[in-house]
Amino acid sequence: MEMTLHTPRLNGVIRAPSSKSEAHRALIAAALAGLYGAGDGIRRVRCTDLNEDIEATVRCLSTLGAEIERSGEVFSVTPIRKIPSNAVLDCGESGSTLRFLLPVCCALGGITGVPKGFTVSLMGHGRLPERPLSPLYEELVAHGAILSPMGTNPLVVQGKLTAGSYTVDGGVSSQFISGLLFALPLLAENSTLSVTGRIESVPYIGMTVDAISRVTGAIGGDLPHFSVAGRSSRPPKLPDDRASLVGGDWSGAAFFLTAGVLGRKGTSVTLTGLDPHSRQGDKAIVDVLRRMGGRITVTESGELIASPSRLCGVEINAAQIPDLVPILAVAASVAEGESRIYGAARLRLKESDRIKTVCDLLSALGGDVTETPDGLFIRGVSSLRGGVVNAAGDHRIAMSGAVAATVCREATLVVGAESVAKSYPAFWEEFQRLSLK
Repeated sequence: MEMTLHTPRLNGVIRAPSSKSEAHRALIAAALAGLYGAGDGIRRVRCTDLNEDIEATVRCLSTLGAEIERSGEVFSVTPIRKIPSNAVLDCGESGSTLRFLLPVCCALGGITGVPKGFTVSLMGHGRLPERPLSPLYEELVAHGAILSPMGTNPLVVQGKLTAGSYTVDGGVSSQFISGLLFALPLLAENSTLSVTGRIESVPYIGMTVDAISRVTGAIGGDLPHFSVAGRSSRPPKLPDDRASLVGGDWSGAAFFLTAGVLGRKGTSVTLTGLDPHSRQGDKAIVDVLRRMGGRITVTESGELIASPSRLCGVEINAAQIPDLVPILAVAASVAEGESRIYGAARLRLKESDRIKTVCDLLSALGGDVTETPDGLFIRGVSSLRGGVVNAAGDHRIAMSGAVAATVCREATLVVGAESVAKSYPAFWEEFQRLSLK
């Protein structure tokens, strides 16, 4: 799918899509509630929007035995009661789904009543099978899991994860820590989890702890050391039938907030549905854009209004906000002076090599950008020229290309525009709705 954009001007009000980060966690915690000892009553998760990644998690949890139905904006989740003897989990291209559920599947092998010969195969698509699982993989094997060789697709899980002392380097992905936090409360005995090194995406680990804490009190401590009470040593948690509410997605909202500050006189973009107290790390988009000179105001009712601004170059440490790099690079491309984005080496292992594809995007449109090992060096220009953006199968590159088109002098063609379905299926509809005729 291709989208041709003729220097669009965005103006209007838009509601932020649902956070897939929060949705993954709420759905997994709800599905595991019975196995955690919190009862097998129906739990509800209110999530106004869907995308391919959320659907992947729902599909996998259903395959593992959860009953999940959706009516309107609400998922009704009956927790897993009976675990199948063999299951094939289709994770799509969702790294969160695979990394969260891999440790869980390893832990399910030790649940009482699990069928003999219990096996789970986790299937990935796109670049997902190539994305790193080390050091999580080695730690699972060291504690009793039997896994097919790293990089095989599907990845086959057998064996029985055992309780004990777990240690994981936090410098590759916070999703490894989150996956273990979901899994360890399933074990009969107590465990500890220590996170070493530089810890990436810290706020998202906090989101995981919050989600688990709604259904079990098993998690104690905080980064870098967690204690996890096993099933045999903790009292059951009283069932809580209140719905988990999935908040607005700051990652998705970042594209329209940036479009607002890049807009032309007489326009503005207003975002609703965002929680300023959210654990989501990408709410930092507001602080970074303001540091660049972006005018973003917050109304008494909590709406964010992004208005045309004169931006200046800044240094951005992206270690905790890697998903914001593509859209911040677009903002920096037309900011006065120079910008340096660093600390983002792991972006090379996303749906695309995001450092390279962002560099390609800006270069194709007439920007002045240099790729570095862990980021980008950008020299701002007054405007971009326009041209062809290859999304490379990456949703964030496609959406960044659309926002870049708003500061181009000529038309922009986004190739692979359909990739937005991974995180924000309604993106093009909303983008066109805000575009002035």
